[in-house]
Amino acid sequence: MAGLEEIFRYLDAHLDDAVADALRYCRQPSVSAQNLGLEECAALTAQLLREAGCASEVVPVPGGPSVVYGRLAGTSDKTLLLYNHYDVQPPEPLLEWTSPPFEPLVREGKLYARGIADTKGNVVARLWALRAYRETMGELPVAVKLLIEGEEEVGSPHFEDFLRQPRERERFAADYCLWEGSQVDWAGRPDIRLGVKGILYVELEAHTAARDLHSSWAAVAPSPAWRLLWALGSLKGPDERVRIPGFYDAVRPDTREELASLEGMEDDLEQTRQAFGVGDFLGGVRGASYWHRLLMEPTCNICGLEAGYTQAGVKTVLPAVARAKLDFRLVPDQRPQEVLALLRRHLDQEGFSDIAVRALAAEAPARSPISAPFVGLVARAAQQVYGAPPGIRPSIAGTGPMAPVVELLGVTVADCGIAYPGSGVHAPNEHVRIADFLNGMKHCAAILYLLREEGAGTGR
Repeated sequence: MAGLEEIFRYLDAHLDDAVADALRYCRQPSVSAQNLGLEECAALTAQLLREAGCASEVVPVPGGPSVVYGRLAGTSDKTLLLYNHYDVQPPEPLLEWTSPPFEPLVREGKLYARGIADTKGNVVARLWALRAYRETMGELPVAVKLLIEGEEEVGSPHFEDFLRQPRERERFAADYCLWEGSQVDWAGRPDIRLGVKGILYVELEAHTAARDLHSSWAAVAPSPAWRLLWALGSLKGPDERVRIPGFYDAVRPDTREELASLEGMEDDLEQTRQAFGVGDFLGGVRGASYWHRLLMEPTCNICGLEAGYTQAGVKTVLPAVARAKLDFRLVPDQRPQEVLALLRRHLDQEGFSDIAVRALAAEAPARSPISAPFVGLVARAAQQVYGAPPGIRPSIAGTGPMAPVVELLGVTVADCGIAYPGSGVHAPNEHVRIADFLNGMKHCAAILYLLREEGAGTGR
């Protein structure tokens, strides 16, 4: 494909310029959890879009940080939507960084900065792919819209309401969507991901006295810590099954294509186990069973526990309050509000009506079909770049605001990107390898090229 090789040569020649843009972008803090630098970063995002030739606009979001909208015309009536976010995770613990998180640098063939993998580096890679295509091939084969939001890292609490507005649904209407950014696996094979789990994040609180008491009163006074532990023990058994009645009722059956894709996945179990520093995974799962549990099954996880005195030394106390934070990762077609109602009913029926339940975050799951024509095109583009067939995963184990895009815009979503399993996403020393950054640019460009070669009418 002579035209594609010309695009690739352009990207090779301009790699240093793309790296410079990525470092400039990551130098601007944009921590949504701390409301740090968000509008400044939205303005910088819009500037980067304009520099890449896109019309851009900073769109206010009531109650939240702005969304950045970009658009480029194409030769067909089809539209490709690029979803990303410009906010990043808090950089703490700062002492574990080998270089300051917002002072990006290049070291040993890698780019280090908070947000370089998740997902500012992906934004820049895609902008350079658009630039490379237009500089070498002329007008794009499809119109391209960019939707770059600023609160993904805190659960996108305003995103669905924003996208429900008729004006915004029309503004971001598209035929297919590239999601924020996936990775290559340990062997260097690209992962194409088609869905996300949903989440229900809750806080449980047991409150039994007006103040902490001397622990001698434990003989007659109720303990909120024990109340909470007993309640938690009712939620999940040693077999790892969630014991809330009705919890699994809405789970969508797996398709044959989804199950077949799990059989063909790279078995990175040992490398992942070593990287995590754990013994064995739950139930001794291996192969497709490991992937099914990780990607296709819902979870109930205790994120944190708090009660009484936990500092150095001895303090004999009966605490007045105990709290736990939990997250439920959900799969299609579970809905967060329905699970919340099931949780409340279960606690009441088990005798824990005194335990308060507060929902702190909720996002629905989403998943696009493996058989969608656009998924096949993204996979063929990956093979053009990486020289090997990609892994196609029905979902990721984590969560993002994909459901509003799938359900409100009615598009097929595929996720590809520039990270690798060692990138340290959400952790200190977040980084990407420059070779993966370059391949991510080329993959996006190859998708555009195949849309031209195979016809922009490639369905959803």
